[in-house]
Amino acid sequence: MADVSPEFARATSTAQRVRINDNELAVEVLGPEGAPVIIAHHGAPGLGSRAEPRASFGRLADEYRVVVFDARGSGESEGSGELSHEQWAADIDGLREWIGAERIAMVGGSYGGFMTLEYATRYPDRVAAIVLRDTAADHTHGALARENALASDRVTIDMEKFDRIDEGRVRDNEDLKDCWREILPLYDFHYDPEATERKVEATPYRYEAHNHAFSVNLKTYDVKPLLPSIGVPTLITVGRTDWITPVSCSETIAELIPGSRLVVFERSGHSPQIEEAEEWTRTVRSFLHEVYPPVNLPAQ
Repeated sequence: MADVSPEFARATSTAQRVRINDNELAVEVLGPEGAPVIIAHHGAPGLGSRAEPRASFGRLADEYRVVVFDARGSGESEGSGELSHEQWAADIDGLREWIGAERIAMVGGSYGGFMTLEYATRYPDRVAAIVLRDTAADHTHGALARENALASDRVTIDMEKFDRIDEGRVRDNEDLKDCWREILPLYDFHYDPEATERKVEATPYRYEAHNHAFSVNLKTYDVKPLLPSIGVPTLITVGRTDWITPVSCSETIAELIPGSRLVVFERSGHSPQIEEAEEWTRTVRSFLHEVYPPVNLPAQ
């Protein structure tokens, strides 16, 4: 997918079917056996899939054991039981047990960042390092995103569709697709209408997970009071023109997690892992080498 970013795309690679907490997940394991384990969570429940973390964090699979998966209710995974943050975090821990890791680096972008923070605060003894990308510590970013959508000089947004997708009120997969097409032009640093339409067609739509995430889960999402208790190395990355989880959201996280590092990518929107891929990957790899080194890493 050279011309379609995998940020919101269905996976084209083959997954294992792994039963975790009475629900079958589509899982891929990349990298050498015995290497330190990274579990990477995709964004956008009901829109995202393992394709994005496979493409971005999968670049580290030359040195790390990288686990990517479609979350419960997204992509190719089953969607039985609850679609709560508590359940999604428990699924992450089930995957950690399944892969046989005592501790992991927990990483994720966008909504995957929400789940990274949820996991790190719910299972602190299982986390050795954290990498976040374009995310937030509570639901107040929604108001900022709405302001940015209204102020956009790129496209004129149908705010009725915006509000339905933002509030988790879409009717079915086709309606989710239609609403998604409306807001997708806001995401990238450079806007390409043809590329946007290709992304619309590449997205895997699971409206039940999307609706639950945005109408139920996000209403109570707020991990800010817990962030000062995070005691592991944390890297926070964000694109300068990110419209939906703006830089201020990452700054809040950086202020609350002791000793955390914030890196802003100046020529990126919501996806520096795609728009400034080499610099972003180099930044993440350097951080992990320092705080969660691969086995037999040569001395620097």
